[in-house]
Order: sequence, then structure tokens, then C-alpha cells
Amino acid sequence: MIIDFQNFTPFESLLGGILLGISSAIFILVNGRILGISGILGGLLRLRKGDITWRIMFLLGMTSAPFVFRFLFPISWIVEPKIEANYLTIMIAGILVGFGTRYGSGCTSGHGVCGLSRLSLRSMVSTITFMLFGFISVYVVRHLFQGYS
Repeated sequence: MIIDFQNFTPFESLLGGILLGISSAIFILVNGRILGISGILGGLLRLRKGDITWRIMFLLGMTSAPFVFRFLFPISWIVEPKIEANYLTIMIAGILVGFGTRYGSGCTSGHGVCGLSRLSLRSMVSTITFMLFGFISVYVVRHLFQGYS
């Protein structure tokens, strides 16, 4: 295994994980709901009175965060992500993630962050399954289909 030390960010990753954990805990304590993005987004497809505004505000806050960060912090702090995949691969990945999220009754943020912290066996199985299929997918794309791209 080779570690890309140029892009290795353990402290930023740890800080991000801590912020996710704190925000998930606050969300469940204040709202009594799990902070799962697929559930929040999916709830907009089943419109219920009094349940729409907070979901829209949450998604707007999440999608506007990069713009706020860019406004508040120096441009040198912003690192442009590099995605080494074509559009077809990204679309297929999105469909597979959507299928897995639906089939697994939630996404990695719901199961991996909130479910595991509640010691949910179902979330543990789901998170292990998500990770296993993620590893398999990366292996297949990087090693088996290398000559086909």
C-alpha cells in the first residue's frame, strides 16, 4: 500500500469527523431525528405539512457551505478536488449509490455516523456492507477495467 503523503490530511479529516459527530448529536438531541442525508432528501419526495422547511433549509445550508467557506477564508486554503473518472463512470456510481442507499434503508451518514453511535446492529451490518462494496468497486475499476477506459 502506498500513502499519498502530498494529499494525506489526517488532522483535517479528524476535525471533519469530530464536526460531523457533534452536528449529528446536536441534530438528534434537538430534533429527535437521524442525520442521514438520503432520509432528509427522500423526505422531500413524501411531502408532509410542517416537514418541508427544515429539510430544504438543511440541504441549502449543506450545498451553500463551500461558497460561504470561499467567502470567509483565503483562496489558498481551497483545494480543488480531482476526480479521475469520466461522466459515464460517475453516473453509474451515482445510480449504484442510490440503489444501495434505498436497499440499505439509509446512507453512510445515517448508518455510519448516527447508527453506529447508537450501537445499532443493522447500522453496523449496513456500514460494513457499504465499505466492502466500496473496496470491491475500487478494486474492479482500478485493476480489472484499467485497459477499458
